[in-house]
Amino acid sequence: MIQFDEKIYFYLLFIIPIMIVVFVLHQIWKVRTQKKFGDLSLLKRLTPDKSNFKSSLKLIFLLLGLFFLIIGLVNPKIGTKLETVKREGVDIVFAVDVSKSMLAEDIAPNRLEKSKRLVSEIINQLASDRIGIIAYAGQAFPQLPITTDYGAAKMFLQGMNTDMLSSQGTAINEAIELASTYYDDEEQTNRVLFIISDGEDHSEGTTIDAVEKAVEEGIKVYTIGVGKPKGAPIPIKRNGVVESLKKDSQGEVVITKLNEVVLTDIADEGNGEYINGSNTEEAVEIIKEQLAQMDKKEFEAKQFAEYKDQFQWFLGLGLLFLFLDIFLLDRKTKWLKKLNLFNEEEDE
Repeated sequence: MIQFDEKIYFYLLFIIPIMIVVFVLHQIWKVRTQKKFGDLSLLKRLTPDKSNFKSSLKLIFLLLGLFFLIIGLVNPKIGTKLETVKREGVDIVFAVDVSKSMLAEDIAPNRLEKSKRLVSEIINQLASDRIGIIAYAGQAFPQLPITTDYGAAKMFLQGMNTDMLSSQGTAINEAIELASTYYDDEEQTNRVLFIISDGEDHSEGTTIDAVEKAVEEGIKVYTIGVGKPKGAPIPIKRNGVVESLKKDSQGEVVITKLNEVVLTDIADEGNGEYINGSNTEEAVEIIKEQLAQMDKKEFEAKQFAEYKDQFQWFLGLGLLFLFLDIFLLDRKTKWLKKLNLFNEEEDE
């Protein structure tokens, strides 16, 4: 397994294509300028030792040197020892609402971004619990199976948006039913499902039935409300600019409101608790306390215990290519000229 210490230095790689473009433009300019001063064949006779190939070779060495130096700055590390460790924790599944109503901006920056931040902050408080992520709107979609890889969880979390599911609506029942398939350990006594939503539910008739089945399987259902009871319109944006507001079939602006009643009913039926997510710190603290009170299940997990720095190899290669670039001259090498590897025409 490979880790990168300083990923921000990857942005320096953009220097390489820029240098290639500059080199090509400079070559074009040089040829055009030479044509203005005289015949190209005459110029070649005046500079018989000038190599057309070595200028490109020097650029290649320079770019390779920069590439390896940048990778060295990133400091890749390779896992060298895989260990099986025992952990104690709870299986937690986050079901995040990605319906269009989550674009409402009654809570900054909008409901969906607030939900993602809440989940991310909860993950930061976990130590050895296993987590999974579900995205749902008109249907539920498995985003990340149960895992202890918190880094991967955050990556998948940040990629969630309201366009990832074509079926719109809010089917909380489908999210609960899908979550029930996530818990792969029959001996796990504490299974927790967090539903992060504004409470708009288009399947109210079957949601409570789904909650009851989940409870029978030993799942505690918590709900986290995101939004304001007062409500807000749903902006339709293009390139970050609001073009209009979502309207219903009668042409009226749709106002979406936080439905705390629905979320409270779900939590009560699920032996959990409804938590208002307006204040991130308070919500995370409540969840932290709830998880701390639960019995932990011991399970095994494999992980890399030792990582070794590899930057020195890349720095060495980078310096080697830079030295080659410095000491490589633009003149033709005599013995290489005799070999005529590049079929350069001899001047008579």
